[in-house]
Amino acid sequence: MGVRSVLSCLITAAVLLGAAGVASAAPSGGGTSPYVALGDSYTASPLTGANAGPPPGCFRSVNNYPHLTATAFGAQLTDVSCSGATTKEFGTAQTTDAGVNPPQYAALARSTELVTVGIGGNDIGFSEIVRTCLSATPFGSPCKDHYTAGGTDELRARINALGGKLATVLKEVHRRAPNARVALVGYPSVLPASGPGCYPAVPITPGDVDYLRGVLTALNTRIQRSADAGSAVYVDTATSTVGHDVCQAPGTKWIEGLIPTAPAFPVHPNAQGSAALSRAVVAALGGSAAAS
Repeated sequence: MGVRSVLSCLITAAVLLGAAGVASAAPSGGGTSPYVALGDSYTASPLTGANAGPPPGCFRSVNNYPHLTATAFGAQLTDVSCSGATTKEFGTAQTTDAGVNPPQYAALARSTELVTVGIGGNDIGFSEIVRTCLSATPFGSPCKDHYTAGGTDELRARINALGGKLATVLKEVHRRAPNARVALVGYPSVLPASGPGCYPAVPITPGDVDYLRGVLTALNTRIQRSADAGSAVYVDTATSTVGHDVCQAPGTKWIEGLIPTAPAFPVHPNAQGSAALSRAVVAALGGSAAAS
């Protein structure tokens, strides 16, 4: 098997695990201020700590940014984030390999005081993009060529379409939790902020590293604009994670690569990354506490 085939199989296995969703979680934390976390695997933070709620297929960690943020604010957390979730699963049940996660909106109530929302990566096909962009050689920009073959950039079109979905999400969150402060959380710096990347450790060509940097920037810009238009606080997690991307050495790396060197899903935050995301959330919401 070539590099692409081997790593594609690895990512496919991780994606199958990641597609196993999350059932509703009981409130946790010692606080009294109700806080609900909605989101996908970047919120759930799979494998970075003990399982935080049933079913086992949720991969929702006690070390994820919602749990750390709840501790920082002294809030009572209901975390219904779900690996593999798209905006669709906010309103419909998500069937997993180990149970069913009820619609994430169901956790919201008039008494909810804080809501964090981390979603959008799966709507644009995050796992598919990772698989597609693996290259057996370091030459050219096969990923960019694939997604722009029709004369338009398919990924930019998906990001543009995400705007309407996020608007619907925020409208529904405000309807169900009218008294809550709402934060829309962006995605961290997965790739180096500059330079050619780190082929073959992460077998994406230099040309495609540059292309995908632009895609992630566009995704976060879309999320920020949606937050601004939807009466939500935007949480920038990209700036604070620069220099801690998949190409860094273990210990410095907060986003794991295709073969994790710390407990985490491939191309997802490890425990240090989840703590960094929590610090960004706390800071954006005006808190003085920080997750360690």
